[in-house]
Amino acid sequence: MKRAIILSVLTVIFFTFLSSCSSQEIDVKPFKFAYLADTHISDVITNVEDLELSIDDINSLEDIDFVIFAGDITEFGSDEEILLAKEIIDRLKIPYYVVSGNHDSKWSESGCNTFLNVFGYEVFDFEFNGVRFLGTNSGPNMRMAPALVPRESMVWLDSVTNSVNKNTPVIFVNHYPLDNAMLNYKDVIEKLRRTNIQLSMCGHGHNNKSLDFDGIPGIMGRSNLRGGKVAAGYPGYNIVSIAGDSITFATRSNGVTQEPWHTMRMVKRVDNPNTIENYLPDSVAESMDIINRDSPVSVVWEFQDVSDIGSAPYYSNGVVFISNSAGYIKALDFNDGSVKWEFKTGGKIYSSPIVDVNEGVVIVGSTDNYIYGVDASNGQLRWKNSANKSVLGSAAIHNGLAFIGASDGTFRAIDVKTGETRWIYDQIKGFIEAKPWVDNQGVYIGDWANMVYAFDPVTGDLKWTWTNRRGRGLSAAAVWPVKANGKLFVVTPERRVHAIDASNGKELWSARGGREAIGLSEDLSAVYIKTMQDTVIAFDTRSYNRRDSSPIKIWESHAGYGYEIAPSPITSGYGMVFIPTDKGDIFSLDAQDGSFLWRYKMSIALINYVKPVGNNRLLVTSMDGKVSLLQL
Repeated sequence: MKRAIILSVLTVIFFTFLSSCSSQEIDVKPFKFAYLADTHISDVITNVEDLELSIDDINSLEDIDFVIFAGDITEFGSDEEILLAKEIIDRLKIPYYVVSGNHDSKWSESGCNTFLNVFGYEVFDFEFNGVRFLGTNSGPNMRMAPALVPRESMVWLDSVTNSVNKNTPVIFVNHYPLDNAMLNYKDVIEKLRRTNIQLSMCGHGHNNKSLDFDGIPGIMGRSNLRGGKVAAGYPGYNIVSIAGDSITFATRSNGVTQEPWHTMRMVKRVDNPNTIENYLPDSVAESMDIINRDSPVSVVWEFQDVSDIGSAPYYSNGVVFISNSAGYIKALDFNDGSVKWEFKTGGKIYSSPIVDVNEGVVIVGSTDNYIYGVDASNGQLRWKNSANKSVLGSAAIHNGLAFIGASDGTFRAIDVKTGETRWIYDQIKGFIEAKPWVDNQGVYIGDWANMVYAFDPVTGDLKWTWTNRRGRGLSAAAVWPVKANGKLFVVTPERRVHAIDASNGKELWSARGGREAIGLSEDLSAVYIKTMQDTVIAFDTRSYNRRDSSPIKIWESHAGYGYEIAPSPITSGYGMVFIPTDKGDIFSLDAQDGSFLWRYKMSIALINYVKPVGNNRLLVTSMDGKVSLLQL
C-alpha cells in the first residue's frame, strides 16, 4: 500500500516536472526586424546615400516590425553628423532602436551629450512578441582605448537583468562583440547569464559572422555601406526573422532578400549547467591579485564611483577632487576617500578639475556648456562662465587666470576669482579636449582640426600655429602638450613625436614613436614618449642633432605593456616614470635608464592619470569609476 502511494506521488511529481519543462519551451509568435550597423554618416556623400537607400527599402516592406541600429551611426561623432543621421532615420515608418558605437563617442565634440539628447536615450529595453531586447551604448567615451560599456550602463544592466522574467528569451545588442575587444565583456556576460539569454548582436566588424561568446550565441552584422564584402557595390542590412524557436539572418541588398546565411535555435539557458557553469568568467579580482603579487604597491584606500571617470584627479590641502560622466564634481577626504561634498552640473564631465589655492576655487568644464568655479571647501558655486557648446577641455591656471578650450571654436582666459572672461580667441578650427601648457611666454593647445596654437597669456594674441598637415584624425588634440628648454613637445596618432620651437612655431625635429601620451622628467631634461608597441623612449629636451634635425635618445625601454593606445599623460616622481595604460595597468620605469621596476593592475579600464602626491604615494583614476590612493 505504501509502495503504491509512493509511486503515485512520484508520478505526480514527474508529470508536474514535465509540465513545468514544457511551459518553459520557447515558442515565439513570428515577427521580423531589420538590423543595421556601421552606417558611418559623415561628409562622405555615399555614406549618406547608403543609409537613405536602406531606409527607403525598409519602408517598402510590409512585414518588418521594427529596426535596430547597432552603433557607429556616425563617423566622427560630430553634432552635425548626429543630427543628419537622426533626420534620415526618422524617415522610417516603423519604430527603431539605436545604440552608439566607438565612432559616435570617441570624437564627440559634445562629450556624448548630443547623441543622448538627439536620440533621447543611451540604453534601450523593450519586449516584442514575448522576446526582451536590451541594448547598451559602448565607448570608449572621449578617450582612445579598447571598448567599454560605461559604468552607468553597467549599473542599469545589472538592475534590468536582476528583474527580467527568467523564462523570457532575451536578445542583447551592443556595438562591440562580447570578447576581449571590450574590456568589461566578462562582467556583461555574467549579468546576461542571469536571464534566458539567446543571442548577443553586434556590429563593428562590418561583416556578417556567427560567433560564440563563452556559450552565448553571437551575431555580427554587416556594415550598411556599399563597400562591404557582402553584396559588394550596394548598401545592405540584415533581415532577422524569429518564429517558434528559430532565428534566421538574411542579407537584404539592392532590393533583394537573399537566402539566410545563418539559422539558430533558441533554447532555455537560465540555470543550464552546459551554458553557465562551464563558462563562468575568471574572477577579475583574482586576476588582479595574481598580477599584483610581485608589485611593491599597496592600496591606502579605493573609491568606486557609480559613473565613468574620464578625467585626472587633483590633490590640494588634504582633499582629492574628481569629476565624472554623471556630471558631478566631488571632493574626497585624502585620508580615507570618503565623500566630503559633491556639486552637480547639467552635463557629463570629461574635464579634469584644478584648484587655485589662493582663491580656494575648483575649476571644471562641463558638457552643459559651462565652465564652473566651485568653492573648494564646501562645494558651493562661486561662478560659472558660459560657452556656446560643450566644454571638454581641462583648465590650466597661471597668474590668477584659468585657460581652457571648448567645442565652440573658442579658447578662453577666465579670471579665477570672479569668473569673468579676460580674453577669448574665437577662431579655433576644431573642438578642444586637452589641457593646455601655460607659462609666462605662452599658452599652447591642440584641436581636432589638426592645429596647435600658441597665444600670448596676457593679451590672447595668436603667436603662431603649427600643423602636421595630416587631417583631423591625426591631430595633436588628445595630447596634453609639454614644454621644456624652449621647446614644445606633442605626439600625434600618426605615431610621431614633434619638437617645436616655442617662440615661433618652427618644427625643430620629429621622430617615429608615440601616439597621444607624453610626459616630462622631474628636472625637465627628458621628454617621455609611449609608443603603441611596448616601448617607452626618453629624448633629450636640451639639445638635438642640428646637422640632420634628429633628436638625441637618452634611453629606450621595452616595458612589457604590449599593444597600447591610451592617451593618458606620462608622469614622473620619486625617481620613477609612470606609464598609464588602456587596460588598467600602471608600469613603472627607472627614470635614469628606463629599466623596468614594477607593474600594478588597478582596474580593467583605462588609467586616466597617475599623480604623485608626496610621501611615495600616487593618486590614480580609471575610466570605470575607480579612484585609488596607492603607497609605494
